[in-house]
Amino acid sequence: MTCDLDTLTRPIPTGARVRDAMLHNPKLLAPTTTIAQVHAFFDDDHVHAALLVDRGRLLAVVEPTDLVGTHPATSPAVTIGHLRDRVTRPDADLASTWAEMTAHARRRLAVVDSRGNLLGLLCLKRSGLGFCSDANVRARAEERVPQS
Repeated sequence: MTCDLDTLTRPIPTGARVRDAMLHNPKLLAPTTTIAQVHAFFDDDHVHAALLVDRGRLLAVVEPTDLVGTHPATSPAVTIGHLRDRVTRPDADLASTWAEMTAHARRRLAVVDSRGNLLGLLCLKRSGLGFCSDANVRARAEERVPQS
């Protein structure tokens, strides 16, 4: 299915799935990433979830709230993250998933297959009225590259 899910000005098309709106190349962190490194990772105000991955398998999702009360340290960040309520499947109904995300003020869900392998990231825009796209992310990254 191809549909514009960048801005939800009308209901999500019937039959739309999470895979239709997910980012395909989210930023990934190694399983050895430290809490201090995740603190630094969140210095980018566009980053709201740290995906800790080992050989394709999602180990944990760390969100900024997980860092509250932690001190930047050499401890592995995987120890403060988790997957509960932070993952979805690619074939999940997009309208239902969006409604759940909105109801629980959740802007990011990792998309995993039945084996726990990371496939992408469902990223709700700050407005809640659309999903981030690979093209949006690329354009934003290009804007930050200093022009010579």
